[in-house]
Amino acid sequence: MAEEYSLLEVLQNIDPSRLNYQGWVNVGMALKEEGYSAADWERWSMRDAGRYHQGECLRKWGSFNGAADPVTGGTIVQMAREQGWSPERDPGFELEWDGIIKRDTGMIVDKNWIEAREITAPDAWDPRGQLITYLETLFDSTDCVGYVTHSFEKDGKYMPTKGLCDRTAGKLIQELHKAKEIQDVVGDYNPEAGAWIRINPLDGKNVKTDNVTEFRYALVESDVMEIEKQNAVIRELELPVACLVHSGGKSLHAVVRVDAADYMEYRKRVDYLYHICDKNGLKIDTQNRNPSRLSRMPGIVRNGKKQFIVDTNIGKASWNEWYEWIESINDDLPEPEALIDVWEDMPGLSAPLIEGVLRQGHKMLVAGPSKAGKSFALIELCCAIAEGCSWLGWQCSRGRVMYVNLELDRASCLHRFKDVYAALGWAPNNLNNIDIWNLRGKSIPMDKLAPKLIRRAIKKDYIAIIIDPIYKVITGDENSADQMANFCNQFDKVCTELNCAVVYCHHHSKGSQGGKRSMDRASGSGVFARDPDALLDLIELDLTEELLKQQEDKADCDARASFLDRHLPGWRDEVSEDDMCSRFQMGGYCKKKLSAGQYSTLEAAISVKKKKVRERTAWRIEGTLREFPKFAPVNLWFDYPVHRIDNVGVLSDIQPEAEKPYWQKGKDARKKQGEAQQKDKQAKYSIAIGSFRLEHDDVYPTVKELYEQMRSDAETVGEKYPSEKTIYNSLKKIGYTTDKETKRLVPLPEKTGNGNE
Repeated sequence: MAEEYSLLEVLQNIDPSRLNYQGWVNVGMALKEEGYSAADWERWSMRDAGRYHQGECLRKWGSFNGAADPVTGGTIVQMAREQGWSPERDPGFELEWDGIIKRDTGMIVDKNWIEAREITAPDAWDPRGQLITYLETLFDSTDCVGYVTHSFEKDGKYMPTKGLCDRTAGKLIQELHKAKEIQDVVGDYNPEAGAWIRINPLDGKNVKTDNVTEFRYALVESDVMEIEKQNAVIRELELPVACLVHSGGKSLHAVVRVDAADYMEYRKRVDYLYHICDKNGLKIDTQNRNPSRLSRMPGIVRNGKKQFIVDTNIGKASWNEWYEWIESINDDLPEPEALIDVWEDMPGLSAPLIEGVLRQGHKMLVAGPSKAGKSFALIELCCAIAEGCSWLGWQCSRGRVMYVNLELDRASCLHRFKDVYAALGWAPNNLNNIDIWNLRGKSIPMDKLAPKLIRRAIKKDYIAIIIDPIYKVITGDENSADQMANFCNQFDKVCTELNCAVVYCHHHSKGSQGGKRSMDRASGSGVFARDPDALLDLIELDLTEELLKQQEDKADCDARASFLDRHLPGWRDEVSEDDMCSRFQMGGYCKKKLSAGQYSTLEAAISVKKKKVRERTAWRIEGTLREFPKFAPVNLWFDYPVHRIDNVGVLSDIQPEAEKPYWQKGKDARKKQGEAQQKDKQAKYSIAIGSFRLEHDDVYPTVKELYEQMRSDAETVGEKYPSEKTIYNSLKKIGYTTDKETKRLVPLPEKTGNGNE
């Protein structure tokens, strides 16, 4: 387990608040046993805010001095399992009869076939020279070196003491050159126990991990293989060994270059190093992870056997060179194939997921500005795939889909799905095809999310995974091409591992988008546009007042027709097709045929319909496709909570909103605000007049009576109401005047359009 998983990653799956005191202590003891630091324990302990006390971990850490039966990393793994964690293992696959058995990743040598390489102790024994060579190979002259010559016996085994770290490598080398014996410099040692030396430079104050000044080397030691085969494996692996030392016992100590920038990088590199060694038969003692680890000091005789340098500077020259070599040997890339071999037997293309847009197993990006309803569009897509229906005019294949929700709270997300189904008018016959993974507040970078997503989805047979939105999981600089290429590669991994399509959502860059190509509008690096197999881009259309008025008139006529269908059967035989499209003609017919109460109710409903028209926004979808021909732009209304295609074509001539000077934007905003306020005022007047007529046998109110009605309506809901004088001055604006004799309101005749009233 220690070789395959980072113990700190496993630890993140343990909730410290669920452990008792002994469990918490056991975690600390296991971390120390496995070579981690007190800071690691403390960072994890801070998650239990109710019981965490600053400094307690550090004080307790000092009391962990080892035991005959120590608490190890396996304890942490077991705790994580008990709290629901399971390792992300390769699920494997069933081999066909003609399948090929591939070599395991990281496997370079077969320990059963490796030929042993003999090791010979030096004939001319020069203890001082051995240690000088070791120091010159591993350290700079100014590095403080830690070493131990004193030991104590415990359970039949010699254990090193803390030792010294007060001299530099340069000082030790200088003294060794002058001395007659090695003991004159390092001190006497127990010839049965031998002596030790630390592999990394220290600050001269102490010998703990925090005192390591540079994380240059890691210790590779294994005692489960014949020492000659250890020698062969180390060389076959091309480990970047600075110094290879015979321990005087049954193992070699390879001091391997890792050249880490800090402790975090050191741990990652050591985990990788030990994983490769383990795959090739070198079972490493997990305690060797500690960067201040002791190794055997060359030039010492231990129990009658020499501790000596076998070789220096073998294998690859640096960590990076070795890492690239290992990765190149163990890549899982396919071999090139000859086109002629498949020319007459081409593989079948993946079936379309979205007809004419996206194939199954491919990637699609939906991009657009804020408030374009992108999330609603993706929820509509989920529903369309689940039910096998059309999405924005494109037919979808039916199948299972997972919606990864990174932005909405759980309740809002679930309600949106129900609202979308209702607005589309679809029966929810296949809700079992939709899974929702709510991760708001729990999202992690995509490189960490991808394997967790794959593990949860591997057996679900999804045909699509929808991730909304990706800014929540972006790793790296959004404007960096190489970092975003690496980020997008995670989507390839999900597609490949799950054999399903991945659809993800991203936002536009700032500023006007009208003059840009669809593939240039997404925020960040151009990789976002080039990476997916299909890019659908939404851009807002700038609606004119003339078009909005036209849509209001249409809503007016549709509302009147719908009302007449319910209350006046046979009316369509009395009205021509042309008159049905005229707000003026339909209004006159309704006024003549309906009762005052019905007419008032209808007028109130029409006001609501007109207001909804003003709330709609218009959008155009343009696409960049890799697998299908380019489609004509699709014009949509976003009629909350769903998008509806403009089948009539009224939006076809509207151009995307262009960038305007700031003063023009302000003027337009004030104009729209004024128009909206006027519409709202007219609606309130119409409702009040209709209510009065409904209660007074279709008689219009006087200005005073209208004031009383509006005041009563406003006080009921706690709103403001206009004064009697304001109502009188507003009559013409709302289409009324007053009768000179009765003082009651009289509707003004509507304009015919030719200038006459």
